[in-house]
Amino acid sequence: MIAPAIAPTGPLARLAALPASLALPVGIFALLALMVMPIPALLLDMFFVLNIAISIAVLMVALNARRPLDFSAFPSVLLFATLLRLALNVASTRVVLVHGHEGGAAAGHVIESFAAFLVGGNFVVGLFVFAILMIINMIVITKGAGRVSEVSARFVLDALPGKQMAIDADIAAGLVTAEEAKVRRREVTVEADFYGSMDGASKFVKGDAVAALLILGVNIIAGFAIGMISHGLSAGEAGEAYVTLAVGDALVAQVPALLLSIAAAAIVTRVSDQRDLSGQIGGQFADPRSWLPVALILGAVGLVPSMPQLFFLPGAAMAAGIWWHLKRRAAAPAPVIEPPEDIAPDAIALADVTDATLITIELGYGLVALVDAQQGAPLISRVTGIRKQLSRDLGFVLPQFRIRDSLDLGAQDYAVLMGGVSIARGTVRPGKLLAIDAGEVRPMTGGGHGLTGEPTRDPSFDCPALWIAPSARDHAVAEGFLVVDPASVIATHANQALLAEAHQLLGPDEVREWVDGLKSRAPALVEAVTPDPLPLAALTRTLRALMADGIGLAHPQPLFTSLALALQRTADFDAVIDAVRADMAARLVARIVAPGEPLKVVTLDAGLESAILGGMIDPGTGQPLIEPDCGSMIVREAARLAEAQGSAIALIVQPPARRALAALLKTRSPRCLVLSIAELPAAQPITVVGVIGAPDENPVLTPRAAAELAA
Repeated sequence: MIAPAIAPTGPLARLAALPASLALPVGIFALLALMVMPIPALLLDMFFVLNIAISIAVLMVALNARRPLDFSAFPSVLLFATLLRLALNVASTRVVLVHGHEGGAAAGHVIESFAAFLVGGNFVVGLFVFAILMIINMIVITKGAGRVSEVSARFVLDALPGKQMAIDADIAAGLVTAEEAKVRRREVTVEADFYGSMDGASKFVKGDAVAALLILGVNIIAGFAIGMISHGLSAGEAGEAYVTLAVGDALVAQVPALLLSIAAAAIVTRVSDQRDLSGQIGGQFADPRSWLPVALILGAVGLVPSMPQLFFLPGAAMAAGIWWHLKRRAAAPAPVIEPPEDIAPDAIALADVTDATLITIELGYGLVALVDAQQGAPLISRVTGIRKQLSRDLGFVLPQFRIRDSLDLGAQDYAVLMGGVSIARGTVRPGKLLAIDAGEVRPMTGGGHGLTGEPTRDPSFDCPALWIAPSARDHAVAEGFLVVDPASVIATHANQALLAEAHQLLGPDEVREWVDGLKSRAPALVEAVTPDPLPLAALTRTLRALMADGIGLAHPQPLFTSLALALQRTADFDAVIDAVRADMAARLVARIVAPGEPLKVVTLDAGLESAILGGMIDPGTGQPLIEPDCGSMIVREAARLAEAQGSAIALIVQPPARRALAALLKTRSPRCLVLSIAELPAAQPITVVGVIGAPDENPVLTPRAAAELAA
């Protein structure tokens, strides 16, 4: 039977139960108490050992850190370690001066041992040893580490704006995500703070060394005075008793100070690497070419008759052995890593057969130069621009695009894929420009425009165009053509294709982020819609349907307000969509007409519309089915009327027929916007430009009929 664990009780348990946040304040107050309160020699010995242990631990952490930032707390640790050492100096000074006449053990066994073992009890030797350690610490290590810290801090702070701009550029280019950029910005900030702190922390080490020198002087002078005046000792006896203990005390403090100085120097002189300092140095000394000259030079010096051959020749043999071992290891073939026995050789990971990228632009091998960094990578900057623009228009951040080459495409072909399905394809001519006739080309007197090139159609808007040489750019612009490069052609085509299918890019994660942004500004409005009556999945479906109907999410507050009002009237999905569209009719109309201008309207003949509404009904959706011949006629007439007007038009129909006709014309006649009568704003001026399906090809509506339609 397992005995239950017994929880510790008493003062130690209560001390262990203190929150970790209180450990540092309690430690600082303990240091202050150590400075002002007398402590016994036994406790002083314990603190001296703790000081040495902390210094060794700090040195080991500094040597094992892979990067300087891996020990970012080092400046603060250096401060507290210096405070501990100074507090011990004050406490030990008090003990030495008060009890020094009683013998070496009166100041503690640690000070006595350092005074007896390191300097043999001779305080003169101890003074010289202490002076040498001070020179090493202050002049060599501390001064060098302080200079490196100062220069590093200056360079890091000077490079800070450039690093921030580089991160912004990577975000704009889509090379990093927002989370990755946030991590990189945090690293840059921590690096600047670290080197700035190290520049100041190095002054602690230098000040500590100066303080140790002054404290030693005070101890020697005060020891002579107290020993000769208070205790009646001779000068020799006072020196033997007090100066020896003062030198031992100084050495006890100087050894940890030297370790911390080495740790500071090791941190600030590090270069970021994936290995610790030992691995970094060992890896760079593992080149066999470095050791053969060492062996030859040591052997040559050892052959000189006056040289101690007993030391030089074994050293040469050791260097030659290292060279031979490293040469054999470098010449050995790389080890072959056998697959684990429990995994089949033909095992396939999920990452090998899936692609997490939602949007991909594939290029034929002849278009790879468009993403070549040495040539400016024009396509990458264009794609970044359309991603920003689409995100602004749609109201949520689009996922990153992926650009890759494909051997399945022709050399000059490209394709835009969404979820692995091609939504746009085209062909460009690298090294040429596309001159697009957008309707502003001025014909010459004899007809034509005088510009020669390869005839084609603009893939984005299906306008007539020509592929021309770059030298003909000025001529084409003068003739009224819109001239773009191949990268802009691909980017614009991708923009139009993604804009038409943007609702498929909206998922639950994007909706949650979008709702969270709105919740910070209008929490009551969000609570009126989600999670009751619309949970996340239902809200995603509703927003996708609204986006498919042309209502973006760039202005969430009015959209959510309309959605909340619609949900108060009905819970039917189609009815909610229709209600939101009717409430936001002005935004739909604004897509094709400027404010204050009349909306060019087309209607269906009353008989044709009645036939559509009275015909067959799709049992799955409840929408009317349009016969193929009738649908072809409507598409043809809508395209003809839009072409005749030279601008987008609106087809006004009865609400039950809107969905079927919108699905029919969305891709076949994109310049014709389908609206129901309920979605036509009451204050919107209209101009009726035609009736589809009327017996007369050019019907003239009476003012009364036009007024009834407008009403």
